[in-house]
Amino acid sequence: MALADQTFGFFIPTVSLMGVGSSKEAGDQAKALGATKALLVTDKGISGIGMADQIKKQVEKAGVPVVIFDGAEPNPTDTNVHDGVKAYQKNNCDAIISLGGGSSHDCAKGIGLVIGNGGNIRDFEGVDKSTKPMPPFVAINTTAGTASEMTRFCIITNTDTKVKMAIVDWRCTPNIAINDPVLMVGKPAALTAATGMDALTHAVEAYVSTIATPITDACAIKAIELVSDYLRPVVANGQNLEARDKMAYAEYLAGMAFNNASLGYVHAMAHQLGGFYNLPHGVCNAILLPAVCEFNMISNPKRFADIAVAMGENIEGLSDMDAAAKGIAAIRKLSRDIGIPAGLKDLDVKETDLRIMAENAMKDACMLTNPRVATLDCVIGIYKAAM
Repeated sequence: MALADQTFGFFIPTVSLMGVGSSKEAGDQAKALGATKALLVTDKGISGIGMADQIKKQVEKAGVPVVIFDGAEPNPTDTNVHDGVKAYQKNNCDAIISLGGGSSHDCAKGIGLVIGNGGNIRDFEGVDKSTKPMPPFVAINTTAGTASEMTRFCIITNTDTKVKMAIVDWRCTPNIAINDPVLMVGKPAALTAATGMDALTHAVEAYVSTIATPITDACAIKAIELVSDYLRPVVANGQNLEARDKMAYAEYLAGMAFNNASLGYVHAMAHQLGGFYNLPHGVCNAILLPAVCEFNMISNPKRFADIAVAMGENIEGLSDMDAAAKGIAAIRKLSRDIGIPAGLKDLDVKETDLRIMAENAMKDACMLTNPRVATLDCVIGIYKAAM
């Protein structure tokens, strides 16, 4: 296909607010979108520490009443989504505010899609299946990882099949994305590590994607640099506000990259681990990332050499293949340094499940933009290499 026949989109929220104290503007932003009553979608952990009540008060101070729905589970399900739809309708809401990490944002996106379009959330699996807009949507982020607060991606687990459905729809991009590092300070080291590696995976997969562009490249490389520089310090000291702020920028830039260049086999395979075993998404990504990179490396070693440089490695005098290998080794070392488990066996993943997970991964939308084409046996082999 000639370049003249290719069109590339670039999707981001209408407004993105960054920096210390930015969450205080959530109420004014919701009001500006026309909200008169908002459903605040979050999880029980955030609700339990009082953060949901804190945001509720701030939004209501701007004149927008808030109803809290804290039913988003760590890997949100279709049941979570439809429970949220009932809460939205019961309370006559006309806007959505999500508060949390990827689980809260994805659950909120699912609620919004069903509210706007009707039907079941399962109807929207795939690319751009919605036909009508969602309600006004403000996403307030509390982790530096998924970038779901600013993307068109929504991952929901089908409770019948145990498969994570990948929903990619420009209409579920939040109107307003807010990244306030103050809300991230209290996160434990293990969660900080996992979400940080999720951000790194987004950036790496976007950079080697078959539909990467100069815009997504710039976002991805800067994100990799920031993760390399700031993830260790923020895992070591969660109160380090500068590192929290820089990681917020890293995950947002990585989101800008993969929201438009898409992803690859790491995410397609990690989705199956999450669906089968209810495992933390960032940890699955971190374990799979080096193995997938090693499989993909021959597709474009120069790109992987660029990643090595962004990771802070000196590649002077090395061939692209040797430089690429050095970059992958740097990713492995970062994972070790921040306490990520060494392999899937540490997560009690069973080899007997690898084939069915590989079969499901082959159907995942993220497979479409991976730089190297894999057979089913290849995907099983990657799983085994990550064990």
